[in-house]
Amino acid sequence: MSSETERRNEPRAPIELQVEYMRLNTFFYDYTKNISHGGTFVRTQRPLPIGTLFVFRLNVPRLPEPLVLHGEVRWIVKVEGVDGTSDDAPPSEPGMGIRFVYEDDVQRLALDAKVEKLMSESLGPLISSRLMGSRS
Repeated sequence: MSSETERRNEPRAPIELQVEYMRLNTFFYDYTKNISHGGTFVRTQRPLPIGTLFVFRLNVPRLPEPLVLHGEVRWIVKVEGVDGTSDDAPPSEPGMGIRFVYEDDVQRLALDAKVEKLMSESLGPLISSRLMGSRS
């Protein structure tokens, strides 16, 4: 990972959703900053190490149950800067960039549809459709 472009291949929508995950037999509750088809950024003072594969729950207010997702930590932002990159300026908040990991295409397509709906609700249908229209 050497540039912000590589980290952010997909359009992102700002959205704050509660994230639950376990680390060393302790549950953590943090919040997303944004979401895309490829992943999410989780704001946290306690990022998991780069390369960590883990299961997390994304609490979406309009859904009866949290989304249970698999993810991989691709990059982290500590208070002192960014790890996993060489030349990016650190974002304003510490946390970790998570890439969604899918078991198969069916699971990927189902999550893509949910993410598109979240993006539309966060940005509004017009801006969301323009943003999604720019996907390559």
